[in-house]
Amino acid sequence: MRGYFGIGVDGISKQMNIGSVFRTAHAFGASFVFTVGAVYEADQGNLADTSDTPRNLPLYEFDSVEDLRLPTDCDLVGIELMDDAVDLPSFRHPRCAAYVLGPERGALSPELVARCAHVVKIPTKFSINLALAGALVMYDRLLSSGRFGARPIAAGGPVEAPPLHQFGPPVIRRLKTKETRGSKKA
Repeated sequence: MRGYFGIGVDGISKQMNIGSVFRTAHAFGASFVFTVGAVYEADQGNLADTSDTPRNLPLYEFDSVEDLRLPTDCDLVGIELMDDAVDLPSFRHPRCAAYVLGPERGALSPELVARCAHVVKIPTKFSINLALAGALVMYDRLLSSGRFGARPIAAGGPVEAPPLHQFGPPVIRRLKTKETRGSKKA
């Protein structure tokens, strides 16, 4: 899967949870991390984020949902236990996505849900730890990327090799010459 992803948290109060989400995001190859209505205190978060993610990935801190800015064509995906949310195993991840998790003992705000292009839920009997939920979503994104061979039919069976990369036809770009650059009419 081409594209990129980032992951963030909304209104989180526990710095260790933020640090755990950020460390896992760094491990799974996130392009950026962010907070909404929360401040990341590195001295506390680094107790869980031993990879020091903010020194290795861009960290964006937004004061409110209204301040939240994402790259062009980046879909915001809420992760929340809601009746009308899509079950994660049935969800097709956008090419470019920013995932957002709600606060501990709370939910994504209605304003943030309204900004989401998609809302997914992990099909569990009850709410799970915030950092674990983020890890499961990132793992599912990785699994659905098509970079791995199919699972064997029987336990312990032979593992298929990953599919070979398919190259498309060549793309020919014409270089602009001095004559073509200056030929625009006013």
